[in-house]
Amino acid sequence: MTHLHSGVVLAVLSFSLGVPAQSTQKAAPMTEARGTFDVTLKPQPTDSALGRMSIDKQFHGDLEGVSKGEMLAAGTAVKDSAGYVAMEKVTGTLHGKKGEFILQHSGTMNRGAPSLALAVVPDSGTGELVGLSGTMSIDIKDGKHFYTFKYAITKAPS
Repeated sequence: MTHLHSGVVLAVLSFSLGVPAQSTQKAAPMTEARGTFDVTLKPQPTDSALGRMSIDKQFHGDLEGVSKGEMLAAGTAVKDSAGYVAMEKVTGTLHGKKGEFILQHSGTMNRGAPSLALAVVPDSGTGELVGLSGTMSIDIKDGKHFYTFKYAITKAPS
């Protein structure tokens, strides 16, 4: 593995974010939220061969709020092959329900073929978002970021 620079991370994101997230959720009535978001990625110091970045987002649309997160990424000697993982804590309002939840990212690019899974961490919802589950897909068009969030809120087990 080679040292990852911010340009490689951006390339991984640009190529992989248009891929819908894979769902592992049980069959439940899903609601769809859509909108846009602004994202700022900042390189962070690291003592390893992995690139590390902070994530700051502002969501607009059916999900109104902010998120803060951390990303680890790695590139390879093979052109267009890389991977990243990230966790981000989202605070805001989803279709009028207030709370927080955590999103988990896992993205790879295999010689230019992207794959992205972006899911709510089980039992991470708080406030009116307790019982939240779902997956998010991200698309970038003309430099603008769009999200589609398919989710359900079910009663938490006792």
